Amino acid sequence: MKSIAQLSSLIQSGQLDPLALAEETIAGIEAYSDKAVFTTLTRDRALAEARAASARIRNGRSLGALDGIPIAWKDLFAMEGLPTTAGSKVLANDPPAAADAAVVALLKAAGMVSVGRVNMSEFAFSGLGINPHYGTPANPISTDGHRLPGGSSSGSGVAVAAGLVPVSIGTDTGGSVRIPAAFNGIVGYKATRGRYSMQGVYPLSKSLDSLGPLCRTVKDAVLIDAAMRGATTPTLAARSVRDLALLIPETVMFDGAEPEVVAGFEAALERLQAAGAKIRRSPVPVFGEIFELMARHGALVTAEAYALHQTRLAGAEADGMDPRVVARARLGANISMPDYIATLDARERLIARMADILRPGELIASPTLPHVAPKVAPLIADDDAFFAMNGKTLRNTLIGNFLDWCGVSLPCGHGAHGMPVGFLLSGPANADELLLGHALAAEEIVRG
Repeated sequence: MKSIAQLSSLIQSGQLDPLALAEETIAGIEAYSDKAVFTTLTRDRALAEARAASARIRNGRSLGALDGIPIAWKDLFAMEGLPTTAGSKVLANDPPAAADAAVVALLKAAGMVSVGRVNMSEFAFSGLGINPHYGTPANPISTDGHRLPGGSSSGSGVAVAAGLVPVSIGTDTGGSVRIPAAFNGIVGYKATRGRYSMQGVYPLSKSLDSLGPLCRTVKDAVLIDAAMRGATTPTLAARSVRDLALLIPETVMFDGAEPEVVAGFEAALERLQAAGAKIRRSPVPVFGEIFELMARHGALVTAEAYALHQTRLAGAEADGMDPRVVARARLGANISMPDYIATLDARERLIARMADILRPGELIASPTLPHVAPKVAPLIADDDAFFAMNGKTLRNTLIGNFLDWCGVSLPCGHGAHGMPVGFLLSGPANADELLLGHALAAEEIVRG
């Protein structure tokens, strides 16, 4: 599957008909051997939207660069006529949505063709992507067996990496866009929380939830970002790598990292520095304090997930849920209201301290993950191994959610077993334009 920009060029020039592209995309999804990637194909909707795009473009009324481009949605976004199942069987019989989620409607208004919903960790409550109800999508890069897709936007990462769609929209509460992007060797952009409307998106933790695209290039992410904000065209431009200033944290981010991951990250840094980027390395005690805070008061995501699912966890529905999701969510019962308020207060203080640490215009760079995608089978067989790997997988990325950052994961080579390594570029809240502008300039250098 080509990138959005490549497909758009073909469509707008008349070399590719949106209806033919939609039919080819649906046929490719149906023929793909891994049936755990998509939970629902919206064939009728896709063909109707593609026909409309085809007619517009034929008559000189194109809606812009995204007109006729296929897209898939994580199973958290309301789509008219379908129940929103959030990767869970317990919601399968819920009433169908009366309307699209706000961002679904915005991308439809930009001419995009929704081909279906993709799989995810149940209720978005895991960074691994394992789902016992709908299956666990297989990482398509692996050549030695079933490896993790990353979560919770597992289907989104695999659908793009496997070439089934050029873009899929995910959510990110602790890394759920950036983790599958890194595991699958694609681009994942987590916007600042609140940059897009959350209307019609099934929540996990409203203090942390954010959205973003998984796609092939940063340029594709920029096109999607504009449309998800209701803009007709992007307004940002690539910045110069010579103006890129990076802080490399020496706290937490590299702890226990695989040597091949560190080598891939450092090689990308060397290329950036050779191109003129300024690199500063420093301890960041704030990162350690986040984990001390979680150990003392409990995790913010756990408290809010428990509040959201409290009735379900106490009733018969819990028997139909992933036992690991149930066990993790029930930990929220141990988090008191004083604990929760203390966490929110401390969060404000730590965000302010981080703002003092960062120099004007400086971004943060780190490995997206300390490891490449591991094998699935040992994690399914052993609860302790599952929870340990989930914590390690979420560790680097959840820092950005807690501090209200935006972030982009870029591929930066391969580590053990030939699996992709991710390079995470992050910025403070609402620095999305700065982040994306620098990511545009740095992408090819980071990829090497």
